[in-house]
Amino acid sequence: MKRHPLKKVLLAPLDWGLGHATRCIPVVETLLEEGVEVVIAGEGRSLELLRQEYPSGEFLELPGYGITYPKEGSLALHMLRSIPQILHGIQREHRELQPLIRKHAIDLVISDNRFGLYSKQVPCVFMTHQIFIQAPLGRFLLEQINKRFIARHTECWIPDFAGQENLSGMLSHRKVLGANYHFVGPLSRIQGEIKAPLTKCDYLVILSGPEPQRTAFEQEILLQVAELPGTGTVVLGKTDSQECYHIGNAEVLAHLPASEIRQYLENAGVIICRSGYSSIMDLAAAGKRCVFVPTPGQTEQEYLAGYHQSKGHCIVQQQREMDLKIALKEAGSIPGFAGQQGSRHQLRNRIRALLR
Repeated sequence: MKRHPLKKVLLAPLDWGLGHATRCIPVVETLLEEGVEVVIAGEGRSLELLRQEYPSGEFLELPGYGITYPKEGSLALHMLRSIPQILHGIQREHRELQPLIRKHAIDLVISDNRFGLYSKQVPCVFMTHQIFIQAPLGRFLLEQINKRFIARHTECWIPDFAGQENLSGMLSHRKVLGANYHFVGPLSRIQGEIKAPLTKCDYLVILSGPEPQRTAFEQEILLQVAELPGTGTVVLGKTDSQECYHIGNAEVLAHLPASEIRQYLENAGVIICRSGYSSIMDLAAAGKRCVFVPTPGQTEQEYLAGYHQSKGHCIVQQQREMDLKIALKEAGSIPGFAGQQGSRHQLRNRIRALLR
């Protein structure tokens, strides 16, 4: 094991759904393999997920931006109106970071989409797959804000392949990027050979994303699952719950750790989920056929769903028109993802370069 004596890394994912936390799992694993200490900062369900994955780890509460999806109306307008609140949150977390670095003797900061975690005291990494913003309104303004904050960090890590066979499309491949942008390969919690359980099921539903849309999706899913033929599993994405029951022919679980989600993915014929980027990295690693239901009004998820549908990886349904019986039937005729797993050597190289 490579050792970096007395090195300590602060890792902080955004609490906006569970995806930012799940894709930090391979980062934590690689850091631990490098023999450094890891301090994980965050809030809400994303922090609770990482607590469950690393019960003996060191954790800090670090409030985020407090942004939610609207129940109705335009998401784009809602987000534009939220810019002052987001900027205030960025300034707050930037102020809070400086004493944290000194108090905990931090040598490196890695932030997943938390714009305020930059400092002149230590190297700071901003991790994102979305360099070029997808938005129906204010795209140029949002891209400039994004670019401005990324530039305040030492490096930007993009969890994707650099070539044509990438997962993020024009979100990170639209233009040539600067020297401080580095593709580190997809970051999936699904790594290595998956040990299949003894029994198979027809489908697996994985719920995720910020409220209130996660709950709205759950309610619609459970109504339809009750009428579905075949067997399935529904994972609610509630790290703060212990729910476990059956509805129709489906088992409903509150949450699954990374070690178990691998088995459930292998067990299922078709995966039904949001088209969030972290979910896409997991499905690409597992090599599955899937049904994507983008979060209503979330233009990034709508783009990613269409991008992967054009490659034969998935079929796409809109939440208001969702019909799972039809979706499962159609999904049986597509090739699905091929099973692309990153080697993590690019991630490891960037970590070693910054810890020198």
